[in-house]
Amino acid sequence: MDYRKEQNVFYIRIDKGENVLDTIRAVCRKEQIGGGFFTGIGACDSAVLSTYLPEKSDFIDHRIAGMIEMVSLTGNISCDKNGQPFLHSHAVFSQRRESGEIAVTAGHLTEARIGYTGEIVLTSAEKAIARKFDDVSGIEVWNLS
Repeated sequence: MDYRKEQNVFYIRIDKGENVLDTIRAVCRKEQIGGGFFTGIGACDSAVLSTYLPEKSDFIDHRIAGMIEMVSLTGNISCDKNGQPFLHSHAVFSQRRESGEIAVTAGHLTEARIGYTGEIVLTSAEKAIARKFDDVSGIEVWNLS
């Protein structure tokens, strides 16, 4: 991984074999980023996308592997209750099936490993964004007060 900072924008290159979210978290820790957003593209060799099941208050995982293009990555950064970076991200991947068809898989990004390179643009906020539990939705949300 390598990155460059220009004002509050970070250009991050993620190298082959590195985990996308772990790398973004590492930059956030090093640069003390507690709020912001990121976007990216790249080529991965494995990924786990998840779908939230409200009736179970849990996720179901969808694993993909092979030559997969990370067509779109988007996410935001806030802080967990311990002040550590919390990433909430979604991604879209395309993959060529054995039949030759292109399959698209998308959802909440749980994990992705770079197969060639990843290019991420991260914009940090001026202040950290905390999280709080929301009784109505039953999940943690941004605490903007």
